[in-house]
Amino acid sequence: MSAAGDLEELASAPSKPNNGGPIRLADVLLLDPPNPWAPHMLRLYAVLFISYLCATTNGFDSNTFGGLLATQTFLDHFRINDKNEGVITAIYVIGNCLGSLFAATLADRYGRRAGMAVGSIVCIIGVCLQTTSNTIPVLMIGRFILGLGAVFCSTAGPAYAVEMSHPAYRGVLTGLYQSCFFLGTITSTFTEYALSFQEPSAFQWRFPMAMQAAPSIIILVFIKFIPETPRWHIAHGQDVEAHAVLSVYHGSEEIVDLEMEEMKAVISTEGSDKRWWDYSGFFSSRSNWYRFSLVAAIAWFGELGFPPTSYYLPLMVAAAGITSKQTQLLLNAIQTPVMTIFALSGLRYVDSIGRRPLLMFSSSGMVLCVIVIAACTANQVGHPVVGGIGIAFIYVFLAVFAFAWTPCQYLYPVEVLSFENRGKGLAALNLMNNLVKLVNTYVPPVAIRSIGWRFYIFYAIFDASGVAFMYRFFVETRGRNLEEMDAIFVDPNPVQASLCELSKPQQRSHEVDREAIPL
Repeated sequence: MSAAGDLEELASAPSKPNNGGPIRLADVLLLDPPNPWAPHMLRLYAVLFISYLCATTNGFDSNTFGGLLATQTFLDHFRINDKNEGVITAIYVIGNCLGSLFAATLADRYGRRAGMAVGSIVCIIGVCLQTTSNTIPVLMIGRFILGLGAVFCSTAGPAYAVEMSHPAYRGVLTGLYQSCFFLGTITSTFTEYALSFQEPSAFQWRFPMAMQAAPSIIILVFIKFIPETPRWHIAHGQDVEAHAVLSVYHGSEEIVDLEMEEMKAVISTEGSDKRWWDYSGFFSSRSNWYRFSLVAAIAWFGELGFPPTSYYLPLMVAAAGITSKQTQLLLNAIQTPVMTIFALSGLRYVDSIGRRPLLMFSSSGMVLCVIVIAACTANQVGHPVVGGIGIAFIYVFLAVFAFAWTPCQYLYPVEVLSFENRGKGLAALNLMNNLVKLVNTYVPPVAIRSIGWRFYIFYAIFDASGVAFMYRFFVETRGRNLEEMDAIFVDPNPVQASLCELSKPQQRSHEVDREAIPL
């Protein structure tokens, strides 16, 4: 029998037992995974790329402003100094925090597309204000509004990516979301480095600021051409529309029917996502509380692992003995290609190795790197080679971090959250990310200048505690459809349940093959 015939028989008998239970979508995909280069998959990639640009929006700000802090014309124009540098940098994060309070309502009630569109409009307004500013108050207002719009995008964007991704390639397709953060950082940092060779002028900082509107403009141009996610349609009683979207972008009708069956069995049309004020879904059961705890852990361990090099790498390399502004800008620019290469490399392993071991490996490497950076920074005075080793290990840290944390920073939360809590959970994730980032943005410049290398010891201890927490509490999410995660979290020991299930996927696939396919 052909593979198509196998799938047809499997789909026509969804209640047929498979070791005591119904046939699972994951089993069918394991039996006959779709061709990643099929026409419907290529259409899907194009649609998902629009959501990835939401991450690019954040990427533009992170390294754009970090480079501007090493651009003398910018510092002189606004008279930026040690006293006001922290608050000007952090105002973007404050806008993120405030926007997090409304981002979920927009994405849940009006759709993921609406969240991306409104966020992009707000971002463009913020970019216009900060690019044309001549005083610190106007600059800060522009950065605040930009942060406000960016969080609308970064709540709706990853939800769109995970809900539209084909279940056979969800890890890679959703992991690419945060990896596209570097499209913004690479463009901005190398633009600033190139402009540093020009005669000093306001163009050196106004042009990079204006470029931050690019991803938002692209999103607005194409947003009307992409569909709403099938899960959002089902949650609003629009089953026909959901089936139509899946048919166009996920291909096989047999796969689509199984997806529809699993979604309709889990997604409620009366869930708390329909009530903007109702956050009880996070705490309504032990399993939901467990899920929310994992989201909080991702926020803390993902944002507080090291000082934000995107903002403060020039300051950190200066502390290691590099004083040339152009060299600082070049080193600031190099970090983004390094992280991009390793983030894309890590994507290859999110499905084969899994999210949990990758994150533990990455955090363990981060601990070792921070220890070396602290030791080198403490002994670099009069020893330029030692200072160079310290700078090199900043890049090793970034590579190790990007290998797992960049693809998993949004992939893991959107997988562990149920649909009902996904919008609000991502908004809460962004809020927690930005509260942690606010502290980690404001404190490092003061601490590094005050106590130097000793400040890094905190990060080593914190990263080590993260490894222990992940080993004890993080579940493995690979190899399952989103709707199948419920069974893991209702188990008395979710970690053990997630790992035990992974030990027998091939056996389960063979059982499906024997029962459903006549020899």
